[in-house]
Amino acid sequence: MDLAFSFVGFIIFAALVFDFLNGFHDAANSIATVVSTRVMSPRAAVAWAAFFNFIALFVFGLGVAKTLGKGMIDLNVVTSEVVLGGLMGAIFWNLITWYYGIPVSSSHALIGGYAGAAVARGGWSAIIASGWTKTLIFIVLSPLIGALLGFTLMVSVTWLFRRWKPFALDTLFRRLQLLSAAFFSLNHGGNDAQKTMGIIAGLLVASGHQKEFFIPFWVAFAAHAAIGLGTMFGGWRIVKTMGTKITKLQPFGGFCAETAGAISIGMATFAGIPVSTTHTITGAIMGVGATKRASAVRWGLAGNIVWAWLLTIPASGIVAAISYWVIEKLRA
Repeated sequence: MDLAFSFVGFIIFAALVFDFLNGFHDAANSIATVVSTRVMSPRAAVAWAAFFNFIALFVFGLGVAKTLGKGMIDLNVVTSEVVLGGLMGAIFWNLITWYYGIPVSSSHALIGGYAGAAVARGGWSAIIASGWTKTLIFIVLSPLIGALLGFTLMVSVTWLFRRWKPFALDTLFRRLQLLSAAFFSLNHGGNDAQKTMGIIAGLLVASGHQKEFFIPFWVAFAAHAAIGLGTMFGGWRIVKTMGTKITKLQPFGGFCAETAGAISIGMATFAGIPVSTTHTITGAIMGVGATKRASAVRWGLAGNIVWAWLLTIPASGIVAAISYWVIEKLRA
């Protein structure tokens, strides 16, 4: 009993490590624009983002956690080994893409890892097909919605402030970008932290520590604290890609990109859909850049990012399946 309890405790720790890496990896989503426009220093920006990642705990419901925890994988297939294998697949993909500075989705790495380990144990019947429909649709839609909103906001705000002098406009939007960065960080924490909550709650049911699926407050608190702490450390390699390599941003454009991304993620969170904050803000940045001219966006780099997006779920799933089989052998 003590050994089984310790194993569950270790897996919860691994889940929180993933959540930390999620914040570390996805810090770029929240701060890349505000740092690249030099509205805030990197140190101040990560503290600002981490604070709003954490207080999202008190703003959003738990729809995303329920979708991921019990709506995508059959809980009868889930064991401690499945959860640990899934986390290892997600952590592996996060670290690899961080090393190469590629802004991929931590969320989809987690979903792919969880599914890969579950399929390794129970076959394809472990997948709840209906639960994947919205998620797979939004893999395509979230960057498109972000791009459309970013483009529309940029055009609208440009027209509204067309008579302002450049210096006055820059001063105003440097202040407004503090609010848009906070707004995006709040929505980022609200969607992403819930995914780890769902995994931990599923583990507690599978290990017999809960009779039915629900999210204890300590799980929600720990998940938000871990993602906030990870954001504090910041994944600077990806910040550089997001903030300067896709397109060049000014405070004006940074405000539009962050606001567009935040609105897109917020709508999905309230609908209980686990979306990629990375995909969404990347799409928004591209949409903002495209208002200048098509060549303002480095489409070659964007193409490489899209390929990494497509590989995320299968790559993390394969690593998770291998991890599950190894764990099973070691525990046999």
